[in-house]
Amino acid sequence: MTDEEVVRIMHAHFEGLFPRGCPTCGRYFANLRDYILDTELIGDTISYDVELCDWEPEEPLGAAAFANCPCGTTMVLTTRGIPVAQLHGVLRWVRDETGRRGVGHTELIGAVRDEVRRRALGSGEKLGIVPLPAGGPAPAAAAPEA
Repeated sequence: MTDEEVVRIMHAHFEGLFPRGCPTCGRYFANLRDYILDTELIGDTISYDVELCDWEPEEPLGAAAFANCPCGTTMVLTTRGIPVAQLHGVLRWVRDETGRRGVGHTELIGAVRDEVRRRALGSGEKLGIVPLPAGGPAPAAAAPEA
């Protein structure tokens, strides 16, 4: 799986979680862009399967990203609903790429989150995921973008 495939999977999934509303104040988020603009991100995205080093869980625990609504209610977006086989591919990518790039899983998952957020905001510019460190292994050839 490539960086681009991981970002596309995550972006499509999180876009599909909308519209939704805040359970406390009823604030309406029409799409992921509105949610990003109108909430305040809290901490790092947590992948419970990665934390357990479970790269092919039969019943994935998934990942969660928390944000506060302007009313103060903490809301969460999760990976629940991503097909298990697809999620396994993403988890293997995290395992393989953290080693290859010499970064921690929190940093790599955060970079995916940041790229999904950039795309949802419509920047149009694909900035990519955490680069390889200087002097690190050569990157794998990327597939041409469609």
